[in-house]
Amino acid sequence: MASTGKKTRGRKKTQMKMIENKEDQLVVFSKRRLGIYKKISELSILCGTEILFIVFSPTGKPFSFGCPSIESVSNHFLSRNRPINDNTNILIEAYRMVRTNKLVQHYNEVHSQIDAIKRKKKVLVSTQQTSGTNNTNHWWKTPIHQCNPRELDELYSRFSELAHLCHIAWCKKIVDTSSMSASTYFGNGHHRQEL
Repeated sequence: MASTGKKTRGRKKTQMKMIENKEDQLVVFSKRRLGIYKKISELSILCGTEILFIVFSPTGKPFSFGCPSIESVSNHFLSRNRPINDNTNILIEAYRMVRTNKLVQHYNEVHSQIDAIKRKKKVLVSTQQTSGTNNTNHWWKTPIHQCNPRELDELYSRFSELAHLCHIAWCKKIVDTSSMSASTYFGNGHHRQEL
C-alpha cells in the first residue's frame, strides 16, 4: 500500500531563541561561520571594497575574516598612503589580460575571414564583368543570339541536364502518386478483386 502523505516535514519557520547547551552553540556556530564568510566575500567583490569582519564564538574566541585578506585590509588602514600590495588584484588583472587577448585574436580571425570573402567577391564581380554578365543575369536567361558556338554548346548541355532532372522528378512523382492511389483503392478491401 502506497502512502499518500508527505515524506518530509518541508520548510518550517523556526523560532529564534537562545541555544542553552554550549556544545550545541559551538556546532551551530561552526556550521554558520563558513556561510557568513562566503556572503561577506561576495559582498566585498560586488562592492569592490575591502571588508574586515570579526565574529565571536559562543566561548568568546574571536574569528576574523578579511577580503581580499586580513593583511591587505590591515595594511590599508595602518598606512593610508601606501597602496595595497595584493595578489588578488594581480590575478584579476592577469585574467582580464588573457580574456582580452583571446577576444582580440578572435576579432582578428573574423576580420581576416571577412577580408578573404570580400576579395573573393571582388574577383567574382570582375570575372562576371569581363564575361559580359552581371549578378542578375543567370545562365538560362542568356540571349541565344549573343552566344558564340562554345557558349551555345555549354547552354545546350546545361538545358539537357535540367530536362533530364525534370524528367526524373516527374517520373518519381507519377510513381508516388499512382502507388498512393493504388494503396487507397485496394487498401480498404471493398474494391479488391481476386485474380
